[in-house]
Amino acid sequence: MNWKEEMTSLKRNIQYFFKWTVISAVTGVLVGAAGTAFGHGVAWATRTWNTYSWTLYLMPAAGILIVGLYRLFKEEKNRGTDMVLEAISSNEEVTPATAPLIFITTILSHLVSASVGREGAALQLGGSLGSMIGRAIRLDEKDRKIAVMCGMSAGFAALFGTPLAAAVFAMEVISIGVMYYAALVPCVFSAFIGAGISAHFGLKAEHFLIGAVPEFGVFGASLSVLLGILCAGVGVIMCICFHEGGHLYRRYLPNPFLRIAAGSVIFILLTLIFSSRLYNGSGVALIERCFAGEQVPWYSFLIKILFTAAALGAGFKGGEIVPTLTVGAAFGYLLGTALGVPAGLCTAVGMVCLFVSVTNCPVTSVLMAFEMFGFEAMPYYAVSIAVCFTLSGYFGLYGSQKFIYSKTRAEYINRRSH
Repeated sequence: MNWKEEMTSLKRNIQYFFKWTVISAVTGVLVGAAGTAFGHGVAWATRTWNTYSWTLYLMPAAGILIVGLYRLFKEEKNRGTDMVLEAISSNEEVTPATAPLIFITTILSHLVSASVGREGAALQLGGSLGSMIGRAIRLDEKDRKIAVMCGMSAGFAALFGTPLAAAVFAMEVISIGVMYYAALVPCVFSAFIGAGISAHFGLKAEHFLIGAVPEFGVFGASLSVLLGILCAGVGVIMCICFHEGGHLYRRYLPNPFLRIAAGSVIFILLTLIFSSRLYNGSGVALIERCFAGEQVPWYSFLIKILFTAAALGAGFKGGEIVPTLTVGAAFGYLLGTALGVPAGLCTAVGMVCLFVSVTNCPVTSVLMAFEMFGFEAMPYYAVSIAVCFTLSGYFGLYGSQKFIYSKTRAEYINRRSH
């Protein structure tokens, strides 16, 4: 053994640790504070449209304002979360305007009850701030990629209160089959700090009580496999609807102002047709109804897909993950009631299965299940997530996501999701 080389390597590791401890702490505090302010802003917007239903009719004006803001800052070609992912996998830069724009426009989208989430905004907000911190302290290109992941973890953790899942998600989502372990310490530290900041300032973590959990045996294993298979199919349908919805809007309405105005009218008509606000907003209210065992229409998961595709495809801002969790909750609840098994358990499994089917992040999905629902149903989560991940193919929400290795063979494929 060459002791000189070993000591040099050890010295570099120590320098790395102290360097990224400081950077991740700063990033966690700054992004955590921004994420907390953003979370409270979204909560205010949600309370407002729940109290004043007429805000729905402000959608055309809000949509035009959103498009106008992006044009004003010359960010018409901003690809949102895909741009953040490519800042890590390639040499694309996250623009400084991304953070303030996604902050304002996501709150506007929620104010008019558009069916959008908030995690896409959290990833863009955190990634943009992480990139700005990296540039401010003159990190080199490779370290700036870690800074972006660091910001993503802090933003995701601040919004959801799931620091373990947030830390791993930033490392896992970019290249399926290869994790960026160089970002492990920065992402873990920044995620826990971001979550701590948001908790301190009153932002509640996402946590649900699932109720009874039957002993895991042959029936439990069979149920988990069935849930994984069916949720994979729903996840594929959802990805196709989200992508094709955006393509149809752009094909027939190339002008972004006309596109978002027309999408607003479509969304308003959908709300009036179903005479309910159950499918408006992120969908947390629908998730809570499923866990409470309240009556939920059997077709709720399909209608939530339709509402979200209509809003995001038109150009409203936010994210797809909370609507995805809502679709999973509604579908899991439907299966649970149909099969006569605990609906709370099936609701939880449906949520994490839909998450893995559209993000292709199985490790993150398992950790998210533990943090959101507890450890008691661990075998159900693990089996269903594994099955769903395998059978959902190479579909995904993010076009910039790469599959480095095959899902079914030990071979290098290096292909993008679709």
